Amino acid sequence: MAQMSEGAMAEPPAAKRVASERTQHGDTVVDEYAWLAEKDNPDTIAYLTAENAWTERATAGQASLRDEIFTEIKNRVQETDLSVPARRHGWWYYTRTVEGQQYPIRCRVAAGDDPTPPVIEPGVPVPGEQVLLDENELADGHDFFALGTFTVTADGRYLAYADDYAGDERFTLRVKDLPSGELLDDEVPNTSYGAAWSADSTHLFYLTVDDAWRPDTVWRHRIGTKASEDVVVYREPDERFWVGVGLTRSERYLLIESHSKVTSEVRFLAADDPTGTPSLVRARKQDVEYEVDHQIVHNGQDRFLVLHNDSDVGGGENFALAAAPVEAPADWTPVIEHAADTRLLDFDVFADHLVVHRRHDVLTGLRVYPLGADGALGTPHDIAFTEPIYTVEPDANLEYDTGTFRLTYTSLVTPRSVYDYDLGQRHLVLRKRQPVLGGYDPDQYEQFREWATAPDGTKVPISVVARKDLVRDGSAPCLLYGYGSYEISIDPGFQIDRLSLLDRGFVYAIAHVRGGGELGRRWYEDGKMLRKRNTFTDFVAAARRMVEAGWTSTPRLAALGGSAGGLLMGAVVNEAPDAFGAIYAAVPFVDALNSILDPSLPLTVIEWDEWGDPLHDAEVYRYMKSYSPYENVAADASNYPPIYVETSLNDTRVLYHEPAKWVSRLRANGAPDVLLWTEMEAGHGGRSGRYQAWHDRARCYAWIIDTVAR
Repeated sequence: MAQMSEGAMAEPPAAKRVASERTQHGDTVVDEYAWLAEKDNPDTIAYLTAENAWTERATAGQASLRDEIFTEIKNRVQETDLSVPARRHGWWYYTRTVEGQQYPIRCRVAAGDDPTPPVIEPGVPVPGEQVLLDENELADGHDFFALGTFTVTADGRYLAYADDYAGDERFTLRVKDLPSGELLDDEVPNTSYGAAWSADSTHLFYLTVDDAWRPDTVWRHRIGTKASEDVVVYREPDERFWVGVGLTRSERYLLIESHSKVTSEVRFLAADDPTGTPSLVRARKQDVEYEVDHQIVHNGQDRFLVLHNDSDVGGGENFALAAAPVEAPADWTPVIEHAADTRLLDFDVFADHLVVHRRHDVLTGLRVYPLGADGALGTPHDIAFTEPIYTVEPDANLEYDTGTFRLTYTSLVTPRSVYDYDLGQRHLVLRKRQPVLGGYDPDQYEQFREWATAPDGTKVPISVVARKDLVRDGSAPCLLYGYGSYEISIDPGFQIDRLSLLDRGFVYAIAHVRGGGELGRRWYEDGKMLRKRNTFTDFVAAARRMVEAGWTSTPRLAALGGSAGGLLMGAVVNEAPDAFGAIYAAVPFVDALNSILDPSLPLTVIEWDEWGDPLHDAEVYRYMKSYSPYENVAADASNYPPIYVETSLNDTRVLYHEPAKWVSRLRANGAPDVLLWTEMEAGHGGRSGRYQAWHDRARCYAWIIDTVAR
């Protein structure tokens, strides 16, 4: 069983060590904590429970600070609130939150002829409101609740939704008849995210996963029949690929998408022919990614628009846009050329306009193209913003024939703002800015762009925010955040909870390290596979730059990252423990090598295109072994800074045993101050519900403040 040091709670837990050997590519490795992967082993649960008890004891002195921060967050949030209504097929759809309730309430109200969204006051009854789904009612009596699918038929009659009560992201799909409010007998267990309706509301397309948690099968369900009668529409045999299903914005076609990390393939099916056979847009080609939407051409042949990176037809690493007739979908003709300095992220096609989501020089942007009657693109213009650092992206645009474009805008000092952009008149209308209670004044804060220099000379951008009255003499505490994987960009945005740090004199910074997408596809490529170590050296360079520039000092610098960003935390503390005053690692992917070696684990084969395949490639094996945090804890880790690690027992993305093993090895190798907290009823995203999320954030911030700012 889990062994406790003498004196029990006088010292942190010590997991038993059981020799377990693995030989790979001629290399024999002993993993003395492999047994912690046995989730059903009572010793495992006893060990995790003991760790939680130790962490509670070790952080007991932070209890009042945790309560204080939670109260600050709660008091700044307008708890009774609602989203900006979005129009679709004669209804305005929106969500409401109510003070004291954990989850949103999903609603709609009938729309008239006015295209302007109705102004609904928070907490005021809405005449004619129909509650589609009250997540609080669904969650009642459960320790965890998450909503997966949520999609309404075009005629507004049926709602398909999916619920998860464990955190393992296995959902039960259900169908609700909205006029009567009754649940139908149509119920499908063990589904994944995503679903789409046929045009006549008779059929529902949904996804299931294989044993490795890979969404691999698209099913067709006829309303009013048993799930056992459902038909497989498409099954993806290649274990590197996962599938998705959805509608084009025009709602003329269902799209079945197969994706790996580096390759795509799309099939389409007329939405009014749900029992038909899907047609292929273009056969997959290794390292070519593409995505598709449908354009209705007013005086000609309808076509697909295709965002792609195929250099054989005018694409490139930063993607280009092409068009293809529906009748000949593999015949791609260039529409927007590839540009070496601008990444095309996505596009939204409407009846008379095309909006392209772009990234240039770190910043995101939106470019608008008017469309001619023949579908040709007119002279474009950009939607302009004035702040030097910001994030702008599309919001809910549910209708094809519209004259407005819904977008969200935010910066490190500007709360999330929802705008409608008049595509014809070219002006923005602010529909809602996230309320911040308690007298928030953005003029009291200032945002900056710093640049660090990596060991290979690469300039690494850092987004920084602090109070204007902060003195840059190295005395301020700082929280540096990083991620750096999957081409995910950590763009600068406002967070209410961050004020609890800034108003205590903290500097907050985001290191935009390689492996993310902040500087285009090349930025991503230079931080993956056999160049992954660039992610870690970039982050260390960012940490040292924050000290050199006088923002903070090393003992007062805390680093934070989660999931793949947790791998980043584990790697940098091994490589440069002297660069940090504290490390906070959330659901950290720290046993990367062992996990990626095991194709039976969730997502492993899919991940080979991100990290490499150490099972079959000796070079990849050696490279991953050189940085995987669990393998590289220093033999003498006594100079490591304090480390706080959190995980979840039901996480299917980063299994709980990775951080548990890492913590055990850190302790065994002499790391002086390591804490592990395991949520016993949660998944990858932690506990569910907004109040629980605020408590979790308060716990994180209280530990960081207590560690580097006192």
